[in-house]
Amino acid sequence: MSKELVNALDALEVEKGVKKEVVIEALEAALVSAYKRNYDQAQNVEVDFDGKKGNMNVYAVKKVVEEVADPRLEVSLDEALQINRGYELGDEIKFSVTPKDFGRIAAQTAKQVIMQRVREAERETVYNKYSKYQDELITAEVERQDTRFVYLTLDGVEAAMAHNDQIPNETYRPQEKIKVYVTNVDDASKGPQVFVSRTAPGLLKRLFEQEVPEVYDGIVEIVSIAREAGDRSKVAVRSNEANIDPVGTTVGPRGQRVQDIVNELGGENMDIVQWDENPANYIANALNPADVLDVIFKEDEEKACTVIVPDDQLSLAIGKRGQNARLAARLTAYKIDIKPESEMENDDSAEVETEE
Repeated sequence: MSKELVNALDALEVEKGVKKEVVIEALEAALVSAYKRNYDQAQNVEVDFDGKKGNMNVYAVKKVVEEVADPRLEVSLDEALQINRGYELGDEIKFSVTPKDFGRIAAQTAKQVIMQRVREAERETVYNKYSKYQDELITAEVERQDTRFVYLTLDGVEAAMAHNDQIPNETYRPQEKIKVYVTNVDDASKGPQVFVSRTAPGLLKRLFEQEVPEVYDGIVEIVSIAREAGDRSKVAVRSNEANIDPVGTTVGPRGQRVQDIVNELGGENMDIVQWDENPANYIANALNPADVLDVIFKEDEEKACTVIVPDDQLSLAIGKRGQNARLAARLTAYKIDIKPESEMENDDSAEVETEE
């Protein structure tokens, strides 16, 4: 058994990257507990494991005292001097107390410790690998799905995509490869859990970084994203170089760059909006494609405004089911009231609040 255990520890270090010394330290601690549990002992004991030969010995550790109060923990100076004339008060002496059948208990304990260390090593490997990918875009293969999750494979590791992270009306077929955004890598007690999304705004940002070199390089910056996944998104961009048009650069020649992203997301419409340091201009841009006549900020309410549009642009500004105004509000973080030019005082104006 001793030789087999040493070989197992060597193999564990090579195959799983678990240091032999780490396992031995854990094994010795586990054997101390096993000894006390199986032999009903409460004294101070140590277990010494020989990492080369595999031999295991149990020692009772006793302190040298003038007068013994607890023989399980102490030894008299007179008795200590009979063992070795060099002992002094306060020294600790190890007495071998290895039971004859301790090898059987040690073998069982060693197996449990090694299995635990293997699981921990595998957990750590998965966590370290995928925690680096948090907030990143990766390609995964659809494995299966149930009523709660779509399960995907990432290099042999299973990831879960919850229902609210799935694009509505999008079908996920086994063995299909899709791009997903890693939202969280949780080092849970049952093992690392990788969670991914197709609806997160971060997915859209990473897709633009892939398709638009200027975004990846930071020449064009994505300032804000408002998204209703699978239907429509608004993306606010600005340029960090005066001679670069952020909207035109992001859209690409003949709209090819943004069209590639639209195709990846199953036809999700994209509004690329120019960010402006002037809030009024930014809000007007965000309501594109509607024309805006004026933006009036409310003095009695923070980050709230009334937007005046031509009468024939009201429906366009609000959008189908209020979507255009709702996305503009999210994009700019302003509460937006939209009023037609002819009814600026109409209390029935459309009101859209920023949604959390």
